[in-house]
Amino acid sequence: MKTFPDPAFFQRHPRVLLALFLIAVVGTGVLVGVLSAPGPWYQALRKPPFNPPDWVFAPAWTVLYILIALAGWRSFLRAPRSRVMGIWAGQMLLNWCWMPLFFGLHQIWAAFAVVVLLFVLIMTYIAANRKCDTTAALLFLPYAAWVAFAGLLNVSIALLN
Repeated sequence: MKTFPDPAFFQRHPRVLLALFLIAVVGTGVLVGVLSAPGPWYQALRKPPFNPPDWVFAPAWTVLYILIALAGWRSFLRAPRSRVMGIWAGQMLLNWCWMPLFFGLHQIWAAFAVVVLLFVLIMTYIAANRKCDTTAALLFLPYAAWVAFAGLLNVSIALLN
């Protein structure tokens, strides 16, 4: 009996898998963003001087979600039930939890803890792929940089408020 997803099918049809990764990652990211959009609470918070304008976040995250999907796709094609895919899935879940925690529940310090764990998983994913799939590791570097910056923003906002 074959299981779903059938890795053999995706090995024969990698573009189908790529489309599924892009739809799942970008689509869920957009959905979480729409459902957890910053509102008056966030606008009223004191922010550090290096806080980027609000319009920067949507395009930045769209590009990052595409890179994350590409890396996950590559890892799935190589080893669908591997430790690396577990790390990828774990960081994705943490990623999608941050916005509702910060913007929806106003839990700034809890959101910071999530960012720290997220950064650890991102760096673990990069290290795990460094030798076996350098491209997947490189695809995560902009993500690591952005999440480090987001962590700095998060902790700065927590300290200012």
